[in-house]
Amino acid sequence: MRAKVSGTKECPRLCVFRSNQHIYAQLINDTVGKILTAASDREVDKSKIQIKNRKEIKEIELKGKIAMAFLVGKLIAEKALSKKIKQVIFDRGGYLYHGRVRALADGARSGGLTF
Repeated sequence: MRAKVSGTKECPRLCVFRSNQHIYAQLINDTVGKILTAASDREVDKSKIQIKNRKEIKEIELKGKIAMAFLVGKLIAEKALSKKIKQVIFDRGGYLYHGRVRALADGARSGGLTF
């Protein structure tokens, strides 16, 4: 997967890693091998789990880990926009594009990133 997807300084790679309990996202510049910013569900405020705007989320049901993944996507988008990064390349890391990976991608899109 990583042989086909690579990021630059202007358009970094948004890499997703999920474990059984947590989910992590990183923006990586592959030309120099440097992590520009990172976010995880450990940084997210647990009280924000109640997201009120259902239209923003489309048809994702926000419960538990999926809700946390959506908030991690919004957090990584916020950090990327603070570094003036708007365009990214999505690297799902070999995981299927559903569940928590999809929720993270949707959260990043609603936060202002474009893939």
